[in-house]
Amino acid sequence: MGSIEKITAGIRPAYKDSMNEAAERLDKLIKPIGSLGKLEGLAVKISGITGKQNNEFNKKVIIIMASDNGVVEEGVSAAPKEVTSLMTLSMLKGVSGVCVLSKHAGADIRVVDIGVGSDLDYPGLINRKIRKSTSNIAIGPAMSREEAILAIETGIETVSQLVEDGYSLFGTGEMGIGNTSTSSAVAMAFLGCSSEEVVGKGVGLTEEGYANKKSVIDRAIRVNKPDPEDPIDVISKVGGFDIAGMAGCFLGAAYHRVPIVIDGFISAVAALTAYRINPLVKDFMIPSHLSEEPGYRIVINEMGLKPMLDLNMRLGEGSGCPLAFNLIEAAEVIISDMATFEEATIKDDFLIDMRK
Repeated sequence: MGSIEKITAGIRPAYKDSMNEAAERLDKLIKPIGSLGKLEGLAVKISGITGKQNNEFNKKVIIIMASDNGVVEEGVSAAPKEVTSLMTLSMLKGVSGVCVLSKHAGADIRVVDIGVGSDLDYPGLINRKIRKSTSNIAIGPAMSREEAILAIETGIETVSQLVEDGYSLFGTGEMGIGNTSTSSAVAMAFLGCSSEEVVGKGVGLTEEGYANKKSVIDRAIRVNKPDPEDPIDVISKVGGFDIAGMAGCFLGAAYHRVPIVIDGFISAVAALTAYRINPLVKDFMIPSHLSEEPGYRIVINEMGLKPMLDLNMRLGEGSGCPLAFNLIEAAEVIISDMATFEEATIKDDFLIDMRK
């Protein structure tokens, strides 16, 4: 049994009994019922993942999948492909957006070279390069089916190793010029929506460039004819190594029963890919923020998930994950440290009435 098959077969749904117990405790806390809103729902979800009400996340990590995309040959991005290598190095140096936010949240970063177009050598880099860049999806498949499987298994194995190292809260990030185009293509393939609905303008594209980007993605769908019923076919034909790697992270997290945070559009498309492989992974996914990319809402709604934050963010990199980590830990201290009325031995009639 291959790694994907083994992991997929081993994923089990959330612990409903634990979720019910968490909800009951939250209703008994010294506050009006439901008054902490989404934080309460988050605490219930975490309990369903771990089977416990008291959870501490002493080791948190964001996995960043870095890869180049052959579709940049079509002028779909205002940034040159060399930026992928430069930004990957900046992450390893700890100076990019996701790095400073992660440091603030007490989280670590792990950068995986899964397909960067140049030879990188820097302390801390995890070299799992499948090859230097995917192929141009406008003229043929991004990768072979075997490469897509290998990329997904790379994500699974990365999570498995980090769980073994003691990490219990995960985030997903990426770096790859052109990956909003591949993400849009994957979303279109799965959901049957148009480029007008999902393709964003990005940073620096002119109106002419934006029209070209949509045209290129439409052409990629026509040329490759990805099968929406076969997630690996979709990824291999119009996806990217980074998307496939993150999809593997979501599958691995669900298998190991650890919460994993969705960042923005590209991360959400990877989550959708994992969801199409096994819908049970939804129980372990936590969306962080409402991405400015137009396709994000469509993708996240397809999975029935709702982001916690709306900050007009569109950086990518995994930058929404450390913000979500702060909220996840806040939800956990509420359910574990806040007293119930009984525990606080409160007799005041006014406070008791608050519970109604």
